[in-house]
Amino acid sequence: MNQFINTIARWLMVFADPRKLLTWPYLLRYVKHWRQYQAKSGDKLSVADSYPCLTDWVSSTPFDPHYFYQGAWLARRVGATQVAKHVDIGSSVLTISVLSAQVETLFVDYRPLKVSLPGLTSIAGNILDLPFPDDSIDSLSCLHVIEHIGLGRYGDPIDPLGSIKAALELQRIVSRDGNLFLSLPIGRERVCFNAHRVHAPISVLQLFPAMKLIEFSYVDDAGQFCEDKSVEAAIGLEYGCGLFHFQKS
Repeated sequence: MNQFINTIARWLMVFADPRKLLTWPYLLRYVKHWRQYQAKSGDKLSVADSYPCLTDWVSSTPFDPHYFYQGAWLARRVGATQVAKHVDIGSSVLTISVLSAQVETLFVDYRPLKVSLPGLTSIAGNILDLPFPDDSIDSLSCLHVIEHIGLGRYGDPIDPLGSIKAALELQRIVSRDGNLFLSLPIGRERVCFNAHRVHAPISVLQLFPAMKLIEFSYVDDAGQFCEDKSVEAAIGLEYGCGLFHFQKS
C-alpha cells in the first residue's frame, strides 16, 4: 500500500509539487516579520522586491545524506592516495569544485561544465565511450552516475544495459593498480524509470570483473554513514548509497 501511495505522489509531483501547499501556514509568520522589520527599520519594504523563503526555519541544517557523505568519502580517499591528477566522470559539480583545490582534476560529463577554475579542467564525454586509452587513468571517480545510464533522463539513448556498459568502460580506462571510487544506489534491485536503477550490493561487485574491492562503505536507509564495512552488512537496504573503492588487478 505504501509503495502504491509513493508512486502516486511521485507522479503528482511531476505536475504540481504538493510540498508547496505546506508553506501557506507560514505566510502569517512572514507577514508578521515583514511588519516587524518595517517598524524597526523605519523603511518601507517593496512588494516588488519581496522574496519569501518560508521553509528555512528549521532546528537543524537539512542535507542529502548520499551526496554529503559521498563527497566527504571521495575527498578523503583521493587525498590519502596522494595522486598528482584525478579524473571524474559526471559526479556532483559541487564535490568536484572542492576536490580540484586538493588535486588537479579533469571533469568529464555528457553535458559539458562551462566554468573557469584553477585546478579544474572540464571536457565533454560519453561514459559509454570515454576519450581515454585502455589502462591510462591512475585515479578515477564516478559518484551517483552509472545508475542513470540508458534511462534517457539526461538526454542519453535508451539502453537497458546502460549501467553494465558504463561499469565496463570505467574499468577499461583505469590503469593497472589504479583506483576507482564509485557510488550508486544500493538496496532492493529494481529500475525506477526514468530516475535511476538500484543494485543489490553484491551485484555491484559483478559489474567489475577485473577489479578487486579495497573498501566498502555505505549510507543506510536512515541516512547514517557506515564506514569500512563488509558488503554483506548492507543487505536488506531499500535505498542506500554504496561507496566502493576498487583497484584494478
